[in-house]
Parts: sequence; structure tokens; C-alpha cells
Amino acid sequence: MIPLSPPVLQQMAMGLAYGLTDVGTVRPSNQDNLLLLPELNLVAVADGMGGHVGGDIASTEALLLVWKHLRAQHVPGSDAEALRQLHEAVLFANSTLFRNNAAAGLADGYGMGTTLTGMWQPHADGPAFIFHVGDSRIYRYRDGLLAQLTHDQTLYQQALEAGMKGILPPRNLLLQAIGPAEEVRPDVFTHPVAAGDLYLLCSDGMYGASTSEDLAALLANAGPDNLPETCAALVEKAKQDGSRDNITAILLLCPA
Repeated sequence: MIPLSPPVLQQMAMGLAYGLTDVGTVRPSNQDNLLLLPELNLVAVADGMGGHVGGDIASTEALLLVWKHLRAQHVPGSDAEALRQLHEAVLFANSTLFRNNAAAGLADGYGMGTTLTGMWQPHADGPAFIFHVGDSRIYRYRDGLLAQLTHDQTLYQQALEAGMKGILPPRNLLLQAIGPAEEVRPDVFTHPVAAGDLYLLCSDGMYGASTSEDLAALLANAGPDNLPETCAALVEKAKQDGSRDNITAILLLCPA
């Protein structure tokens, strides 16, 4: 799978960004994709649903559709307007993929689908806006502490929060995705960025087998001179830890 953004450093108003996607050690093809878009100050990852028709197409199209929708809008004048535009962009991606599934004769819940998670900063001096559907994640590394900013929309996470005991659902059963269902309720929220923040956007192949401590240890050494090497080290760590999925990571370093 060729990423929408090739693995090269991108200087953005939000910071210095680098992304890498890898097929991993088990899957025959890569259904992940990523987007680094300096012109919109937008970064995002998408993980096509394994076992479903066109997961690689879905991940690519979802990213392109968000890009297309945001590019067609006027620059938002307020945070509320930015949130509205971003919410509409995610809904636009979902409705388009859902219509494509319906046109192909794929029943509700069975068509191609993808996770969709990203950050957008329409004003260089303003907050970032996070959008999220599925179980890809955004982490923030700040002052030596790693924080998960997104909430996994999975049956497994739901069971954990409900206090379920015994055998839990598989980790990869999504409650929401872009494409399979006519309606989706994305998480869209404001996040203030700070000087020196380091953000990791990744698919579940990145974090599924590695601990938060492992991720934090690698991110602790990241800087403007070694983002590609750090990204590659994260992917390699996921492989060493036994990841059985495609692996995608974006690192975004805000200027100090």
C-alpha cells in the first residue's frame, strides 16, 4: 500500500511531521494509510477493516474525502465553526463510503470500512482539533508523560468500562467505523497544543502488542533531528513485540 503522504519530513505550521506505514510480519497486504498535509495543517491515520472488502480502498478514500471537504470550506473564524466543519467532513466521508457500499450491493454493516483519526489546526496560533472514529489512537508526550487522547470505540473497551469479568470480547471488534453503517458519531474535540509537545498518531498494529512504557521510552529520545529514526524504531518495536497487523505511525513535534 503506497501511503498518501510518502515517508518524508513535512514542515507544517503545527510542527515537524513524519509518517510511516508498514505491512507488518503477518498480513499479505497493507490496509492502513496516512496523510500529512501541510497546506491544511492536517495529519491523520486510517486503518482499513481487515477481512472486509476493500479495506485498503476505504482507508485511502476516507482520508481523501476529509481532505476534499475541508479544502472546499472557508477558513473557520471561530473554534465552534472549526469543530462544525470537521464534524461535517467526517460525516461526509462516512456517507460517501456508505453510498459506495450500497451501490456495490453490500448490506448495511458489511461494506468496506476504516478507522479514521487525526488532528487539524486551521489557525497556527490556535488549538488543534481532534477527530476520531474506531480504535486508531492519538497519544501526547509532554514533560516526560504519555497520555492517550482518544477513546477506543471497541466492544473490548466497552466491556472493560462496564467491569465485565472473565473472557472479554476480542480487542478488534469496532463499535464504529467509517463506511459500513449509514450513521456514525465521531468524537470531535478541541485540544490545546503546547511548545515541545510530541504527538503519536497510530493504528492498533502499533500499540496493540507494545506497552505504553515502551512507547514512552522511544518517544523520550525523539527530536527534530531524528523523527524518521524514532518512527522506524516504533514500527520495529511493534514487530518485535509480536504485532500481527499492519503498522502505521505519525510523529508530530510542535516547535519548542
